[in-house]
Amino acid sequence: MDMTEQRWFHRRGELARDGWESVVDETVPGWEHTGIRVADLAEGETFDLGGPGVERIVVPLAGSFTVTHTDATTALAGRPSVFAGPTDVLYLSSAATGTLAGAGRVAVATSPTNVVRPTQYIAASDTPVELRGKGASSRQVHNFGTPEALDAARLIVCEVITPAENWSSYPPHKHDEHVPGHESRLEEIYYFETAPVTGAHAAAETAFGMFSTYASPAGDIEINAMVRTGDIALVPYGYHGPAAAAPGYDLYYLNVMAGPDPDRVWLISDDPAHAWVRATWDDQQLDPRLPFTNDSRKARADGTV
Repeated sequence: MDMTEQRWFHRRGELARDGWESVVDETVPGWEHTGIRVADLAEGETFDLGGPGVERIVVPLAGSFTVTHTDATTALAGRPSVFAGPTDVLYLSSAATGTLAGAGRVAVATSPTNVVRPTQYIAASDTPVELRGKGASSRQVHNFGTPEALDAARLIVCEVITPAENWSSYPPHKHDEHVPGHESRLEEIYYFETAPVTGAHAAAETAFGMFSTYASPAGDIEINAMVRTGDIALVPYGYHGPAAAAPGYDLYYLNVMAGPDPDRVWLISDDPAHAWVRATWDDQQLDPRLPFTNDSRKARADGTV
């Protein structure tokens, strides 16, 4: 692993702090606008979410949780795994403080801000589910934290499921220049999970995908990594993609974005060398394995689909 990859790509547990498995925030050199905290909670365990001045989205990855915040307690039903479809989430105002309890695996997306938006609960049934791309570029996006779904100050958060053998974050694209109406400046975090396809006789720890980034005029960066559950890639600038799911293994990632531009908007520029690929989707069909839901995974395990 070269020095740029060491700076921007972190294996599971390398960023452990204060009981959290991983912590990304402004203490990471060169990082300013976004953050993430990931933890496995045992029954009866409680984690402090921190003080005001930071907006947060609590995202159950597996299991159920309770968030006790300024004047209320919110129960999150969660889900069995990240491959079981959308979860309910809680957006915590930057004016709020809170604690987290429950049993399972959880991520907390963060962005420092003094702009106050109201705390909001988004049910799984209210999460916009987008089936993006076609053919081997088919993937499923849960847009619970995008500007269309959530009134936040800075955060733009979504999660992507890529079925085995498919590519996502493709064509490679960037968002590191402020070009009103065309491109926005956004730091981005990729938090990954992987799993053997339903019914496979493979150990969970063997599951993997691949992820790449490379330089743009905004800066030099290079990541070419085999990714597994708990790994984190930081993308301050540059073209990023593809995120590829290896045959036999499904790939998930949580994207956390925020930046310095005045508007909270996700605008991207494809790498001109690869932008033509989008036009090839016109003659292809959506991957029939999508959408991923808890029921669809059970059906595949039972051999009924």
